[in-house]
Amino acid sequence: MSIKKMNKSDLVSSISNKSDEFSYDDIEKSVNSIIGLITKSLVKNHRVEIRNFGTFSIRYREERLSRNPKTGTSVIVEAKYHPYFRASKNLKQSLNK
Repeated sequence: MSIKKMNKSDLVSSISNKSDEFSYDDIEKSVNSIIGLITKSLVKNHRVEIRNFGTFSIRYREERLSRNPKTGTSVIVEAKYHPYFRASKNLKQSLNK
């Protein structure tokens, strides 16, 4: 099974091709607005839940000792937050049909 990648411009083009009601620019602005709102919410440590799709949240990673795979030397990775996405039950089921 080959995996086809879709980037943001592909997403906008796909939506634009399916809709005659909105211009490409309107769709692009909408997609950028949605991504911007999700980002701003995560920065404020708010969870974003989209029913039947999934939930975006952030998780905290403690400082840890890691290794540089090229040289094998130990490196300390600083503590940080990272984005996390959990797919909804409906999304998981639709993928496995």
